[in-house]
Amino acid sequence: MFKRINKVIKVLIISDFFLNSALGIYSPVFALFIMQRITGDMAEAAKVAGFATLFYWTAKSLLQIPLAVQMDKRKGEKDDFYFMIVGALLASLAPLGFIISSSAWHIYLFNILQSVGMAMTIPSWYAIFTRHVDKGKEAFEWGANSSFLSLGVGITGALGGITAALFGFNFIFIATAVLGIISTASMIAIRKDLCEKRQEPLKELPLVNPF
Repeated sequence: MFKRINKVIKVLIISDFFLNSALGIYSPVFALFIMQRITGDMAEAAKVAGFATLFYWTAKSLLQIPLAVQMDKRKGEKDDFYFMIVGALLASLAPLGFIISSSAWHIYLFNILQSVGMAMTIPSWYAIFTRHVDKGKEAFEWGANSSFLSLGVGITGALGGITAALFGFNFIFIATAVLGIISTASMIAIRKDLCEKRQEPLKELPLVNPF
């Protein structure tokens, strides 16, 4: 079954697996990191983690639709491709900023930068995936992506806690960047498979002279 999936869909599933695995690796220990590096108090750390989550999702929600509208206005898939590449790279590298963070507003800033990256990546990724999904296999391919994504987040979430205990938080954020770069690099493989121009549906059938 997997052999019959086209190249673009395979690459997108792989890239999504690595990107979400990257972001999932530090999520379970993020509040603990904030306590040790920023606040020194678990209650304060929980508040900072909560507001960091608020800033991330608010910024992503506000930016995602306007960016998606701009993508739809442009013909072809190359703009979607570059939005996806730049966004994934930004989302992957933003957590490196946590290494040098010493205040709560630093955490908020890098979370917002990460949200900008994801706001660029998600609409473009979905747009390309939707156009290239294999006819008759829509449920399978969307389901396969969701399954691999969930598997990656689950595995790296467990590894994140173990890794933090063994190697410290800096190692986790570096690992996040590495996995994200792998995700971004994998996306480059489909560049030549994307269309310069989207095919516009025919509004009416052309007249054909039968004689």
